[in-house]
Amino acid sequence: MRSLWGTAGVLGSVSVAFGSMLWSQQKPESDQFASSCVPADATPRSPYELKLVQVLFRHGARTPLKSIPDVMEVQWVPTLLEPPPHTDIRYVVTDLDGGPRPPAPVEDSYRKDILTGGTFPGQLTTVGMQQLYELGRRLRRSYIEERPFLNSSFSPAEVYVRSTNIVRTIESAKCLVAGLFQQKQKEIVPILTTEAESEILYPNYHGCQLLKILGSHRWAESSTLPEIAADLQSIQSALGIAAHQHVDFILIRDDIVARETHGLPCPPALDTWRNKVDQRAVDMIYHVYEPKNRENLQLCVGPLLHILLDNIEEKLQGTSSEPNRKLFLYSAHDTTLIPCLMALGIFDMKWPPYAADVTLELHQNRQTNEAFVKVSYMGEDQLIPSCSGVYCPLKEFKQVLSTYSLTSELYKSLCNKTEGLTQP
Repeated sequence: MRSLWGTAGVLGSVSVAFGSMLWSQQKPESDQFASSCVPADATPRSPYELKLVQVLFRHGARTPLKSIPDVMEVQWVPTLLEPPPHTDIRYVVTDLDGGPRPPAPVEDSYRKDILTGGTFPGQLTTVGMQQLYELGRRLRRSYIEERPFLNSSFSPAEVYVRSTNIVRTIESAKCLVAGLFQQKQKEIVPILTTEAESEILYPNYHGCQLLKILGSHRWAESSTLPEIAADLQSIQSALGIAAHQHVDFILIRDDIVARETHGLPCPPALDTWRNKVDQRAVDMIYHVYEPKNRENLQLCVGPLLHILLDNIEEKLQGTSSEPNRKLFLYSAHDTTLIPCLMALGIFDMKWPPYAADVTLELHQNRQTNEAFVKVSYMGEDQLIPSCSGVYCPLKEFKQVLSTYSLTSELYKSLCNKTEGLTQP
């Protein structure tokens, strides 16, 4: 079995899951629109009052983590990373308690290599910055303009921003906030991060030993499944990739998507393989996270699901330390969204694009006070399996997530139960 430690840097955004193991022009819009609209939640026709919004989103377009070996190189030049002026805000990166930013071993691992053209792997590009700015503008339309849920300028008492401790997700959070509030802020925007050992915004193969053992076997198996292995051998031959070079469909897809997004050329031999690459990359990741394998998926996303549920309960019970908080923003990765979508039962067998988001809205019935959760994916409302409607009664929603949600204490306890298991 190949070591996961040695392959961590080659799996695109997926390598964030492994990255922890490497250790081991648009003008601001007027606010007048907001006051001229009739708030959707305030109309007599709406029985629901919006109480809380939580957005889990993937970073924007970036440079690849590694180019496909032995194929046509492209120039990843520094001018591709220039930030648009309208994404500029005043912000500070801290730990979860507001102290100095923790060390960032995953980010450090990216900076050990330089891509052709002179940039580092895994860096947010101008295109990616604009994508997150546009996501922020979409949220602005929903929660400021169409209904006055949020104030029109940023306030940390109202909005919580957390990111993985990686530059592309930190910058993505900054750009989203810039789009959401049109660079209007009463205070500096704190972007909270945590140390790699305790990160829960992606499957933490370094911080959880049991997940490292379980995941290593599934990652190794994912490239050797008969149909995937046969297709991989064929595409390596078509591209002229030497047999000793390690590639897989996730690596190939990551490089292709990065090139396509930035208008850079792909090897012509890939044209007939494009759809197959997407399909096989998803087949691989589905095997890794397999929802029927409860324990593995729990360890990947359980603590994050518990936090999302906790935020809902604290809002309803009035026990939050920040009673005016209305919006939680979590800047993360495709390896965060995919297991989350699987746990919710709405993974569509398509790789989440750059800037994809899962949004959870908490509503309360104005007459009965009954709580409901509405989930959307990339702006489209989702009917969660086992929920009686798009507005899912909170009791039903909690039942859906109970299969995979884990308290911090239980997560740590499970992570340490490795007796009798074979180390990778």
